[in-house]
Amino acid sequence: MSGPIPRLVPRLEIRNLRRSFEGRAVVDDVSLQIMPGQVTCLLGPSGCGKSTTLRMIAGVEMQDSGTIHVDGKLICDTVFRVPPERREIGLMFQDFSLFPHLTVAGNVAYGLRGTKAEKRARVEELLTRVDLLRYIDGYPHQLSGGEQQRVALARALAPRPRIMLMDEPFSGLDNRLRDGIRDETLSILKEEDTAVLLVTHEPDEAMRMADEIALMRDGRVVQQGAPYNVYTFPVDRAAVSFFSDANVVEAKVSGALAHTAFGRFLAPGVEDGTVVDIVFRPQHVRIDFDRAGKGPLPTAVDGTAARAVVERARFMGNESLVEFRMDHDGSLLKATVPNVFIPNAGTVMWLTIRRDKCFVFPREA
Repeated sequence: MSGPIPRLVPRLEIRNLRRSFEGRAVVDDVSLQIMPGQVTCLLGPSGCGKSTTLRMIAGVEMQDSGTIHVDGKLICDTVFRVPPERREIGLMFQDFSLFPHLTVAGNVAYGLRGTKAEKRARVEELLTRVDLLRYIDGYPHQLSGGEQQRVALARALAPRPRIMLMDEPFSGLDNRLRDGIRDETLSILKEEDTAVLLVTHEPDEAMRMADEIALMRDGRVVQQGAPYNVYTFPVDRAAVSFFSDANVVEAKVSGALAHTAFGRFLAPGVEDGTVVDIVFRPQHVRIDFDRAGKGPLPTAVDGTAARAVVERARFMGNESLVEFRMDHDGSLLKATVPNVFIPNAGTVMWLTIRRDKCFVFPREA
């Protein structure tokens, strides 16, 4: 008989990390697990505690409570602490932090142990992988921003870290370079089987790079999961809005139904009289071209059509954004339409919203 299946041990695990400054909780009970080869993204607005979490894991900031483990072994609590240089953790930051007086080879080799030949071999291997071997004897100022970022990646990977911490590493690059370098970086990190914790405030970057997203707000992880799940099943109105524009319709619940100009929405478990927000993204607003001027008619999927007047419209490149002023309450509602669609201001249209793409949340005080 075969033995029990061994439990997979996280490459990095943090448990209940807390850190306060001047009585304010900057990181409040944060726990994460990252497996080898997995990319987890700490996503959230500036000041939510992302970078402080990273600094505690790196060892340059001490937690008030909680523990940090690498491959199942404790490396830091409030008593025991492995020094930063012995944690086998690589670091990448926005400014690259290359040494201007060292060659590209000298930057990549910085911190490497071993003989001169062993160091040279590792440098050449990594520079070949990032397609910069021809610049091995050059200096950082001779390289473009994208090339400097790749040197920084090679330097961070040189000592074969088990974990890579990345704090907004691509934000200094222009949009033309960013996507390609992100994909290249991700490919190399996956090949090295490195566990990656990436900090960013850009949802698009998190969706593009992460296997798992931990959405932070006010020092806490409010939602965690695969990008599809975090985007598709948000925990609250703020989570919807963080990933995209969001429309909000206010309604009052009666008999587990929220009543609106767009029809009734299910609100199971919500007490009668409770005010709720019905939240939906602009791409889930439908313009009913066949119903113009015919009045509101109910449909099974989209409920009731509501009358609106075009406020403004503009072409955004691969879609058009149309803003409507709603007849029933004067609120503004946004809709996106594929390709070019620029109706004149004042045009009357009827709108519906997809029931399966709406979220109903009790209104927060």
